[in-house]
Amino acid sequence: MDGKMLARLGAVVFVAVAITATAIELTRKDEVKAPEPARTVERSIDALRVEQRRCQQLGEAAGKDAGCLRVWAETRDRFLGRTPQPVAPAANDER
Repeated sequence: MDGKMLARLGAVVFVAVAITATAIELTRKDEVKAPEPARTVERSIDALRVEQRRCQQLGEAAGKDAGCLRVWAETRDRFLGRTPQPVAPAANDER
């Protein structure tokens, strides 16, 4: 067998394998999985979030509001993963 004949035989075998693989892939049926039903999540009302919105609506006056200062401290602690520190109520001693 000379080189040309061996190359032709190799090409024919390659084409035959490619056609067989293509035929197998086209006839294969994929399992169609049923989609999982969507989960519904009920939103719970977060009191901290409500207070944050109230402070947001106060605008600049929120910087002087004791409730907003408490909410911001609690939000900061929650964000940083700290345990909330008990805060003494602010004394309203204005002189």
